[in-house]
Amino acid sequence: QVQLVESGGGLAQPGDSLRLSCAASGFSLDLYAIGWFRAAPGKEREGEREGVSCLSGADGRSGYADSVKGRFTISRDNNKNTVYLQMNNLTPEDTAVYYCARRRWAYCGGEYYPTGGGPGDFDYWGQGTQVTVSS
Repeated sequence: QVQLVESGGGLAQPGDSLRLSCAASGFSLDLYAIGWFRAAPGKEREGEREGVSCLSGADGRSGYADSVKGRFTISRDNNKNTVYLQMNNLTPEDTAVYYCARRRWAYCGGEYYPTGGGPGDFDYWGQGTQVTVSS
């Protein structure tokens, strides 16, 4: 069955880097886009999650939220069926539970939906991994 498992979260100081992993099983990354969302403290409901980045399965194009552009990089390893989110120059505002999710389609949505749209456009979710940025 379809499963997504995140890992790599933890405690970081401002300016530090973390790399999150999203191990996918039960489907091929070539056929679906994968997105990363985050839920800030107090906004844990699925509908309140903020789209961070998206990677299209069909063509490998990626998109980012303005808040992370230039600091975060999404990538994938097809051999491991895993998607990564490299997060650099972390700030306290990046503190959140980070989720990866499978989009219902192979593409993220282009320039109008760089992070793949809202949570409703994604059908499977991981359990989340906590990222805390604090000095």
